[in-house]
Formats: sequence, structure tokens, C-alpha cells
Amino acid sequence: MTCRHCGSPLVQKVLDLGSAPPSNAYLTARNLRGPEIGYPLVLRVCHSCWLVQTEDYAAADQLFDAHYAYFSSTSTSWVEHAARYCRGIIDRLGLTPASHVIEVASNDGYLLRNFVAAGIPCLGIEPTDSTAEAAEAIGIPVLREFFTEALGKRLASGGQQADLIIGNNVFAHVPAINDFTLGIRAALKPTGTVTLEFPHLMRMFEQNQFDTVYHEHFSYFTLHTVRRIFAAAGLRVWDVEELPTHGGSLRVYGCHAADARAESPSVASLAGEETRRGLQSPGGYEGFQAKANRIKDDLLSFLIEQKRAGRTVAAYGAAAKGNTLLNYAGVKPDLLPFVCDAAPSKQGKWMPGSRIPILPPSVLADRRPDFLLILPWNIAAEVRQQNAALERLGTRFVAAIPGLTVF
Repeated sequence: MTCRHCGSPLVQKVLDLGSAPPSNAYLTARNLRGPEIGYPLVLRVCHSCWLVQTEDYAAADQLFDAHYAYFSSTSTSWVEHAARYCRGIIDRLGLTPASHVIEVASNDGYLLRNFVAAGIPCLGIEPTDSTAEAAEAIGIPVLREFFTEALGKRLASGGQQADLIIGNNVFAHVPAINDFTLGIRAALKPTGTVTLEFPHLMRMFEQNQFDTVYHEHFSYFTLHTVRRIFAAAGLRVWDVEELPTHGGSLRVYGCHAADARAESPSVASLAGEETRRGLQSPGGYEGFQAKANRIKDDLLSFLIEQKRAGRTVAAYGAAAKGNTLLNYAGVKPDLLPFVCDAAPSKQGKWMPGSRIPILPPSVLADRRPDFLLILPWNIAAEVRQQNAALERLGTRFVAAIPGLTVF
């Protein structure tokens, strides 16, 4: 395999999680009677541009299909994060009803509804029918396509270039990263701004977040690598913010290379920190496998200990990251009998690979497990708040990342 950005050979393996089904391929009762397709889940790093990436096995249209089950609006903290961003960016860029906003991977309209409320014209780009229908139902126009350079050029020729292009947690989901970035350049007005949010590889290593690795995430970024990808497409990063979301994310602000805006000092500062952490050298990518193995072993030991003691453990949040963790650890319903999730699109289904049933959170009041394992650890505070009554009755909360913790 060669690097999906620069074409260099990929000689260094960063992480090998064996084989697993796609993390959002939730099973129906009918699916349970048949086999599942699993793909190797391996990360490699490019020694030229330092892009960390999965080996290519699964195609995007196999992962993001009409029945895609992730709906952004399920998390109240994520909805609030989006609303804060919209208020800030409208003010910062001076957006008005004469402006045009495009969101790539607009999901169920969780973000663009803020622009609709502000009277600012917008367009969602979303290939999955399930989420696009939800966005259209609240008045958001959606193009049901994957975003490409060809689509960016089509939008430009149709007079739909954007003052602002938004991509929250989509850059990592793109196999053809160069084509996608060229699409941004084509669809962006000469004085326009693009903002992209994505988990920061530096924090992923720092916090042992190996469970954020799954097939839908084709790439894992440092600021250094994003700057290279942008430059190759005729764009540049002029500002960057560090965010707490998803265990530590970056929000980069980009523009055309010829744009007159000055580069914020935060760009050079963060790029320098990445260099000091060794993220432009092979040694910076060693040791991640051992950390993943320790977390897996600790979780299994905890679950087996509770089972032998006659205590019950359930899980909360049928998240993609949870599927990576459970499948790598080999956890099955004998150790974890059910997972609760607030998304109706997941309830009544089963986790891929582990085949653990997904139930509505309402069952927790009756079943009252001794421990509740929070799989989406990035929203652990939200989950604990929502289940405060359960905690008062004696249930204790558990997280496996960055290390096994019992609250």
C-alpha cells in the first residue's frame, strides 16, 4: 500500500487490531442468522508526509450506506458544541442573509439548523439517506452525494460557491483525501473560509485512544499533515484551535493560498509542539500497540472479575469506538449482556461483531446493573448526568480509556 496523500510506500505499522466488521454495521434479527464480513483493521504511517492511515480494504460506499445509523443530534453536548460554533463563526466572518454556507457530511442537520434559524442560506452535502431525510424534514436542503472535486466544480459553475464550508469529523472519513480537498478549493469563494474539525493524532496517542480507530476513519491527522494536504490543493491553514471534543480535536481555519489573511501565531506554536512530540519521526509512532493491548487486557480482567463475583455489568452508548474496543477485546454477551443507546435507529439491533443487543436506556431503571461501562468516554459527563438516578441507587460507572477507571 502507498500513502493516500503523497504516494510514498507505507513501511511502518502503528497499530494492528486484527479483523472486525465495520463499526456502524449494526445487525438486525435477520442479520444474526448469517455471517458478518470482517476487514483487517491496521494503521500505518507515511514517513514522507506523516499521514497515519488505515490499510485499504473497505470502500466508502460499503461503510456509509442508506441505513447508516449515526445521528449527530443524539448527543446533547455535541448539539450544544455545534450551536456555539455557529454563533461564533457568524460573528467572526460577518455572515448575513447574503452569504452562503455549505456543510460537508451534514448528517441529520444538527448544525445547519442554526444557520436556517439565523436566516443564512445553506446547503448540506450528505450521502446517507437515513440522516439526509432527517435534515430535510427540518427544512435543510441536502444534496445526497459524496463530496468530490467534481461536485465542488459543479457547485461553483452553478453559482453556489460558499463563503463558509464546514466539515466536522468528515476529513478522517474520506479515502480520496486529495480529491476531497480539491473539491473544497473549487467550492470556496476566493475570500471564503473552510473550517474542519477532526480528532488530533497527538491527543489520540497521549490519551491511548486506540478505540477511535475504525474502518470509517481512513486517516488520522496532525496539523503538520493537514497543512501539507491543504498546500498541495492550493489552500492554506491560517488559524487553528484545540478543542476538548472527542478526547482532543483540532479546528483548522483554511482559505485559498493567495488570501491576504495573516497566519495566526497558534499555527506555528502547535506545529512546533507536534515536532517536539516526535510526530515527524518514526520513533513517535512506537508503543501505541502496547498501550492498546494493556487497555484490552485490563477491561477483560475487570469483566471476568465481576462475572465471577456475581455482579452485573451493562454498557451505555452503542458507539463506533465501543465496537472497536469490544471486538478487539473479544467481549461477548456472556460478559456484557446488553448495551443501551438513546438513538432509536440503533435500538432493537445488535452490535457488529460482538452481537450484544442494543436496548433503550429506559431498561436501566429496572435492571439496575452494578456497573455501567461508558463506551463513548468522550461524553462520559453527559452520560453520568443523564443517569444520576441510577448512580444514586448504587450503580457505578466505568470507562476503559485512557485507562480503566471506576467512578
